[in-house]
Amino acid sequence: MQQIMGPLPGPEKRCPLDVKVEEELDANSYVQQLISYRSEPGSRVPAYLLIPKRLLQTKEKAPGVLCLHPTDDTIGHRVVVDRKSKPNRQYAAELAERGYVALAPSYPLLAAYRPDLKALGYESGTMKAIWDNIRGLDLLESLPYVRRGKFAAIGHSLGGHNSVYTAVFETRIQAVVSSCGLDSYRDYMNGDIRGWTSERYMPKLLAYRDRLDEIPFDFHEIVGALAPRLCFLSAPLNDSNFKWQSVDRVAASARAVYRLYGKEANLIVEHPDCGHDFPDEVRQRAYQKLDRHLGRARS
Repeated sequence: MQQIMGPLPGPEKRCPLDVKVEEELDANSYVQQLISYRSEPGSRVPAYLLIPKRLLQTKEKAPGVLCLHPTDDTIGHRVVVDRKSKPNRQYAAELAERGYVALAPSYPLLAAYRPDLKALGYESGTMKAIWDNIRGLDLLESLPYVRRGKFAAIGHSLGGHNSVYTAVFETRIQAVVSSCGLDSYRDYMNGDIRGWTSERYMPKLLAYRDRLDEIPFDFHEIVGALAPRLCFLSAPLNDSNFKWQSVDRVAASARAVYRLYGKEANLIVEHPDCGHDFPDEVRQRAYQKLDRHLGRARS
């Protein structure tokens, strides 16, 4: 993955987070803060932090969840917290209501978040997002009401593959939920991988446009690398971006790795009868899996 995405940053970029609260909103059962944090020298990441009020009033600790947003170049990460925006995208708000501490960072080069990737030393927006997410976990782990060491990542579309990519490099993520986030690069848009090669994704992938079989990694290996952790994939039957049949092939290959761990049940694939969406019934089943895998708030 690093051949195409560029190298994962190391300790040299792990500067103090210097969290700043820009706005705070009372959202009934939780507090919603618009914050920013330093993911590395010269770069601040805008994010929403949603904190169940119960955690602020007791000594309980709850799991933390990275809520990674889909492509939205207008409101960006706000789509996962704002119930007035596009339906079926507010999983950060829903998980906060459920008792989780939710962090929703911005994705690079969308909406108001425009880091200079080249000046920061990145070869892809994908790796910058991965590093921002890893530092987001550092932020969650620093909070007194967050249970350390066992986190989840959830996302739709862009957020779906962002969650999976990040979890490969970050073992603190013990559960991944990806909606409409992937199929094999060989199958994507019938072999036209240009959608993966913009600056905010992986420009180096363009070199493989006419030799897809030589791409040095694919989602078969990526999902297999998540084993034995929980991986919930939603692949709708009518998704115009990703083919559900390809997702089944990816899962069949990765399941062999899960089988080695005796954890086949931790790799779940669902096929809702809809388009490129994250329907309510699928989200609720995914939340139930997170509840069982991570546990709810406890003292």
